[in-house]
Amino acid sequence: MLALLSVSDKRGLVPFAQGLVRLGYRLLSTGGTLEALKAAGIPATQVSEHTQSPEILGGRVKTLHPRIHGGILGRPDLESDKAEMAANHIEPISLVVVNLYPFRQTVASGAGEDDVIENIDIGGPAMVRASAKNFKHVAIVVDPDDYAPVLAEIEGHKAVGLETRRRLMRKAFAHTAAYDASISGWLSGEAQEPFPEELSLAFRKVQGLRYGENPHQRGAFYKEYAAPKEPSVAFAKVLQGKELSYNNILDLDAALGLVLEFPEKPCAVVIKHNTPCGVAVDDVLEKAYRTARAVDEVSAFGGIVAFNREVDEATAKAMAETFLEAVIAPSYSAVALQVLAGKKNLRLLEAGPALASPTAAPRPQVDARSVSGGMLLMDRDAVEPPLEWKVVSKRAPTPEEERALRFAWKVCKHVKSNAIVFAAPAQLLAQGGGQTNRVDSVRIAMTRGGEALKGSAVASDAFFPFRDGLDEAARAGATAVIQPGGSVRDAEVIAAADEHGMAMVVTGVRHFRH
Repeated sequence: MLALLSVSDKRGLVPFAQGLVRLGYRLLSTGGTLEALKAAGIPATQVSEHTQSPEILGGRVKTLHPRIHGGILGRPDLESDKAEMAANHIEPISLVVVNLYPFRQTVASGAGEDDVIENIDIGGPAMVRASAKNFKHVAIVVDPDDYAPVLAEIEGHKAVGLETRRRLMRKAFAHTAAYDASISGWLSGEAQEPFPEELSLAFRKVQGLRYGENPHQRGAFYKEYAAPKEPSVAFAKVLQGKELSYNNILDLDAALGLVLEFPEKPCAVVIKHNTPCGVAVDDVLEKAYRTARAVDEVSAFGGIVAFNREVDEATAKAMAETFLEAVIAPSYSAVALQVLAGKKNLRLLEAGPALASPTAAPRPQVDARSVSGGMLLMDRDAVEPPLEWKVVSKRAPTPEEERALRFAWKVCKHVKSNAIVFAAPAQLLAQGGGQTNRVDSVRIAMTRGGEALKGSAVASDAFFPFRDGLDEAARAGATAVIQPGGSVRDAEVIAAADEHGMAMVVTGVRHFRH
C-alpha cells in the first residue's frame, strides 16, 4: 500500500507516519515533509525518485506527474484503467495526506505580493481534488485532527471505510474551496474591489450551536481564517460560562461595535435584544457601568455588557449584583475573575488589548445579509460625525449640548430604525427604535426617560418627515437636536425647532439600521 504525505501543517505528522509504516504502508513525500520524516527516522521515498522526474522551477513542479496523478485517479476495479496503469508503470496510491501552503498566514504576516503569490499552492489542491474525486478508492486527509480516527480505522478494518472516505472527500473539497476563496478575497482586496463579479467566502466553523434564534432552528458559528487586528467576537477568548448561543453572539457583536465608538475614556455598554439599553462613559469604569445600567435597570436584567477597559474588582462586584448573560472586555484582573467565578453561567469573553486602545475603532469591513436566493453586501456603517456641523436653527448648540449631540449621534447609529436617542454629554438617557413611524419612537423614548430628558440632546437617524416628532421631543425637555436633514419639510421642522428655542444641526448623513 502506498501513501503520499505532503503537508504544510505538520501537527501530528510523525506519529501518524509511524503508525502508517507500522500498518504496512510505504510512504512518498516531498520537501519539508520528507525532511521531517527522515529526521524522525521514518523511511520515505522522495516523489522525484518515484516519478523518475526531477523537481523543477524551484520546486514549483514536483507532484504534477502521471505517476502521481495516475496513481491517485486510477480505478483498480476498471480493467482499462488497470491496463493503462500497468503499461505506464503507475502504482496505485490509496492514501493521500495533504494540506496546503500557508497562504492565509503569509497574508496575515504582512508579506509583500511576491511572497504571497509564491504561497499559492498549485500541486497540493490538484492532489486533494484528484483524491477526493476518486474517493471510492483513495482516502484523502487534509486535517491533522483526522489522523487518529483514520489510523484507528485502518488498524481495526485493514482499510479506510467507504463512509469515512466519503466524509473525508466532503472535507477535502470544502478545504480547497475555502483556500481558493481566500485567494480570491485577497486579490479583490488588493484591487480594492469589495464587490467582485463573483463572490466567494471562506470561513472556518467555530462551533455548532444548540439552536439558532429559536429552538426549532439549527445554528452554527463560523469565523474568518485569519484573526483581524481589530477586536472581534469571533476571535475573543471565552474564559468561563455556558456555551454561547446564537443570540448571545449577535448581542456581543452589537455591544462590541457600540463600545468601540468611545475609545477615549472608559465606556460601558448594555445591550438587550440587539438594542442599546445603557451606554455611559466616565473616568472610572465602575461608574460608567453603574450609570449605563441605571438607564434601564429592567432591560439590563439578562443583558449583554461590553467594556473598553480591563474589568477591575469594583466593576466585577457591580456586575455581580445583576443577572447578566455575557460580558466582553479587553481583559479582566485576577481579582475580578475570582469575583465573577461565582457566576458560573456568566459567559466572559476576553477580546484582547486592542479593545482598550484609545485609538480603537470598528473594523472597516463589508456587512452581509442573506435574502431568498441571494445575498446583500454593503460597507459597514462606520461614518464618524463631522467635526463641523451645519447649524440650521437660529440658536447654535452650547458646548455642553454639542458634546451631548455627538454622544447621541454615535449611539443612534446602533439603534434600529426609526431610531431616536436622547442623551447627556456622557450617557444615554433613553432610546426608541424599530417602529414604523418616527413619532412613535420619540414617544417610546419619552416613556422610558421621563424627567431625565429635561435639558437633553436628541438624535434622529433619518430626517423628521413631519414636525410632530420634534414637537414631542421638545415636550420631553430636549433642548438640542441632530438629524440628517433632507426632508421636503425641512423648513417646517427647522421652524418648529426655533419655536421651541432648540438648537438644530444637520449632518447630511443618514444612519438607517434595519
